[in-house]
Amino acid sequence: MNRYFFHPVQIPSFATLYLNSVTNIFFWVLLITVVKMTIDKAQTQQQLEHLEKERIRNELDYLKAQINPHALFNSLNTIYGHIDKTNQVARNTLLQFSELLRYQLYDCGAEKVSLEKEISYLKNYAAFQRLRKEDQLVVIFQIENIKTGLLIAPLLLVVLVENAFKFVSNFTGAENRITISICAKDGVLHSSFVNTKEKQLSPGNNNSNGIGLANLKRRLDLLYSGRYELATTAGADFYETTLKIDLA
Repeated sequence: MNRYFFHPVQIPSFATLYLNSVTNIFFWVLLITVVKMTIDKAQTQQQLEHLEKERIRNELDYLKAQINPHALFNSLNTIYGHIDKTNQVARNTLLQFSELLRYQLYDCGAEKVSLEKEISYLKNYAAFQRLRKEDQLVVIFQIENIKTGLLIAPLLLVVLVENAFKFVSNFTGAENRITISICAKDGVLHSSFVNTKEKQLSPGNNNSNGIGLANLKRRLDLLYSGRYELATTAGADFYETTLKIDLA
């Protein structure tokens, strides 16, 4: 190019051409790099500012949302006071609902809660759901070896309890049963949710249940990737879901 296109008076040596070319290329690469880094820095700064604004807006929304729960609990207390004292079923039901709501609004704001609190919530949830079922339904809780200090992401296990109540059998001449077993060993949570079912009704064929389990699995993948095992077993007259999580 230098010889046949620019036609210099004196053709420089190869070493000079090489040095000039390297210097020229280095200058333009450096210039382009600096410009690119400046643009990237500006874009990163804009993203950080946007995230900070989002964080502040979410925090404000959360603070504003705290006003409504207080008003709601005051309303529940008012309703509780107007229920006749002889109607213990209605009063106890309202208390259970209040405890469920309190847990979801306040305790579940943290990334993890104590396993004891989560189990207490499951018991309240099961007692509340039990009121909607017939007398033939038997709910059994088997809780073993739950030590203080174990933490778990909130509202994971309740999905499986909800499914057990949703698909439990409704026999008139036989017992309908839900058995919930939860234990912890060496920091590993072992849980089992078994419900009797009617032959024509299978949770695996229900779209809403599939969505519930799919969302649960997604949360488990995000929170306990490689540290959990979720399995389902469908028998002739029962349905069982087991979940094992390494909480350590």
